[in-house]
Parts: sequence; C-alpha cells; structure tokens
Amino acid sequence: MSFSFQVLARDGQTWARRGRLQTPHGTVETPVFMPVGTQATVKATAPWELEELGAQIILSNTYHLYLRPGADLVAEAGGLHRFMAWPRPILTDSGGFQVFSLASLRQISEEGVSFRSHLDGSSHFLTPEKVMELEENLGADIAMAFDECLPYPVEYAEARAAMERTARWAARCRAAHRREDQAVFGIVQGATYAELRHESARRTVELDFPGYGIGGLSVGEPKEMMYEMLEETVPLLPEDRPRYLMGVGSPDALLEGVARGIDMFDCVLPTRIARNGTVFTRQGRIIVRDARYARDFSPLDEGCDCPACRHFTRAYIRHLLHTHEILGLRLTTLHNLRFLLRMMEEIRQHLEDGTFSAYCRGRI
Repeated sequence: MSFSFQVLARDGQTWARRGRLQTPHGTVETPVFMPVGTQATVKATAPWELEELGAQIILSNTYHLYLRPGADLVAEAGGLHRFMAWPRPILTDSGGFQVFSLASLRQISEEGVSFRSHLDGSSHFLTPEKVMELEENLGADIAMAFDECLPYPVEYAEARAAMERTARWAARCRAAHRREDQAVFGIVQGATYAELRHESARRTVELDFPGYGIGGLSVGEPKEMMYEMLEETVPLLPEDRPRYLMGVGSPDALLEGVARGIDMFDCVLPTRIARNGTVFTRQGRIIVRDARYARDFSPLDEGCDCPACRHFTRAYIRHLLHTHEILGLRLTTLHNLRFLLRMMEEIRQHLEDGTFSAYCRGRI
C-alpha cells in the first residue's frame, strides 16, 4: 500500500499518541504541524528552507489553485510536487472553507456550490465529484473530501443541515475518487453540538476513509469549547487512522490537541503573524516591531536554532521590519515555523520517552 498509519507509542495519562504515516512521497512522523502553502508556496520561504526547518508535509489549497493557475496546468506540469519543487508529502484541502467563507458570493444546493470568484467575479460551480477531479489533478498525497463549513455561532437547524449534507457529499467523494496513489480523508462536522458531532463521526467512519479531518472548529468559538468538541469526537474515530484537526496552529492549542489524540494540524497563523512582526517565544508572543526592542541585541528566542536566532538580533530584525526590507518578513516567518516544528519534534520525543504529561505541565 502507498498509504498507511501506525501508532508507535501512547501517553498513559492523556489520549496523546506517537505515530507514523507512510505516503507515496515519504514518511511523516506524527504528531505533526503542516505549514500552509495556499498558492503552492509557503509565504516568504523556499522549499529547501522548509526542509531545513524540519517540515515533513505541507498543505495547499484546492480553491485557490483551481482559480489560478488551474488544476489542469498543475497536472500538465507533472503535479503539485514537481510544480512547486517540494519532494515530500502534500495535503490539499478541498476548498470548502474558502468557498463557504464567500457568504455573499455563493449559493448552496444539494448538487454543489455555485460561487463567484473573489478575484474577478467569474462564475463557478463545484460539486464533490468536481473537487475530487481537481484534487486528483493536483496530485497531493492526501486529498480532503468536500464539506460544508459553518461559522460560529450557528443555530442547531443550520448546523444539522450542513452536517447531513457533508455526510452525503463525503459518500459522493468516496465514490468518485479514482487515484490509487492518493488517500482521501473524510471530514467530521457538527459545529459545537455534541449530538451532531457524534452523528457526523459515525456516518463518516462508516465510509471507511483512510484518515479523518475534524472541521468546523477554530472558527471563532472559545478554545474550551473546541477542546470539548474534540473530547466528544476523537473517541469515535478509528484508532488505526490519522486524525487531523483543521486550521489550528497556536502553541497552546497544538499541545491541547495532541493531548486529546490529534495527529495532524495546519494553520496560517505562524506565517500570518510573522508578517506583522509577531513571533513565538517560550515566554509567549512578542511584537518585535515595538520600540522596546530597538536596542535589544538578544535573539528572538534564547535557545532557538532557526536561522534568524542563530545569526541576528531582535534589534536588527526590528530595523528590517521598520525599513520594509523583505529579509525582515522572511526571518520572522522562518522563526515562527521552526518554533512550531521544533515544538512538535519535542512532543514526539516526549511521547517516545513516556514524559509527555510532564512536558505539558506548566505549558497548558
């Protein structure tokens, strides 16, 4: 098989687990954070830099690549791996979140979603079958099923209708998918209603996907509510399949997610806040653009092994940001990505050593 997953170790006090995911483009050690390369590039970084930072797998977005340059062009180029010169595993999301965020530009039916491009206003229609075709053309190792993602808060009736439609669309995605060297993950929805999460998990698991995403969280709800929904959902998912919490990437949420049995995460957070001059440190976030760092000749985070911290100071990086030098944005981005990737490396090591719970104390 070109795709498999095994659990290598478990924490005795939480649901955390250490796993290994095999894909056609290599092995992914889990738990893992996936940098987001929406447009077939992780902003401000090159593929070889991502490898040096320790990235194992990245995410790209079907919606954006469908609009430009087009999935057919990517296929003609040899697939997404060759197109963007990334030799390791790739996951493509279905574009569902992006389509459904276009509230004033889209219309939902049982067949699919009609919408107008946010780029030029052109009309488009996506169905589960069309999304599978697009993701097969893109050629990622993992393709996500087409789902309906709702904002927070949402009324029960609307959440139920979206959950049921997501379940029906998941079955259509499963039936339509043909590419044998690509795994399709189903997605559990249900907003913040435990009953709906239970039903969605049951119906999605019945389709026997090789992996499962948990969607519709980290969309504005309190974090405690997100954790509660994970506790309601994760026990209903198969032990022998990877679990992917979509759109989560703050250090505290990564730890909380791992403790609740999540194997995979992605988020634009580290690269987005980096472009605003905000960086992660072991003492919390700092805004390195602030005047207090003008004469601070220490690294962004003591003990960090990223290129920014090895070579430069807070004062210098602040100077770059204030003079709008591209290097400043690149350094904050490289730092934030390495911070999260190194954190996941530490988590994996502590799970292997049986010290994960001790590692978590004082951090969550």
